Amino acid sequence: MKKVAEKGEKLVLKVEIRTLLGKKINKLRRQGLIPANIFGTDFKSTSISVKEVDFKKIYRIARETGVIYMPLNDKEIPVLIKHLQKHPVTSNILHVDFRKIDLTKKIETTVPVKVIGISEAVAQKGGVLLLQSETLLVEALPQNIPHEIEVDISSIKEVGQEIKVETIKKSDKYEIKTPNEKVIVSVVAHKEESITPDTATAAPEVLTEAPVEGEGEATPTADSKTEDNKAAKPASPKQEAPAPKK
Repeated sequence: MKKVAEKGEKLVLKVEIRTLLGKKINKLRRQGLIPANIFGTDFKSTSISVKEVDFKKIYRIARETGVIYMPLNDKEIPVLIKHLQKHPVTSNILHVDFRKIDLTKKIETTVPVKVIGISEAVAQKGGVLLLQSETLLVEALPQNIPHEIEVDISSIKEVGQEIKVETIKKSDKYEIKTPNEKVIVSVVAHKEESITPDTATAAPEVLTEAPVEGEGEATPTADSKTEDNKAAKPASPKQEAPAPKK
């Protein structure tokens, strides 16, 4: 695939119709393919697969806001990346959902916030910067959706100040739909941590991993079976002490 580097260059991703479903899709993953789906308004949901190496190249540029074109059934379908499913341990991409879009109609989507600049309240006065809104809701034509929205924190001079949506520079290509009073970033005073040791020991939390799509459920261990057998075994009747002889 041609390396896409220039801003505004058309992003094309080759895909194939997918017939393997359910647990069989693990076979695709072993072949370096990612199972995926395309859905959208007035569009029949379609199961596809894409080469993992090709998808990663595109994703580094497009993320969730860049329009991707898919040659499929003699047509070129414009889509956005709607959702990624990743393995909870390895972070490998397990599945992708693509949203088919109409380039002539405005859509709403979330756009990540990028903090830029240096705040005097943080750099010189010991304040702590809090990012309270990682994304903002934007309405625009698909090709005009920004990859990110920059928030300049150099305007924050004192601890306690904040930046709200209403202060973000307006654009003629897109409209921010997040309420104006929503706080994006703020600077708060540094809170000293307690030096008193906490002697209380909390019980360890037992975490169970949710089953991954296309993989079987975990089977019970020998220890768990032993505990189940113990729980199922009825208790022996209590023996009474013999009555004293008269």
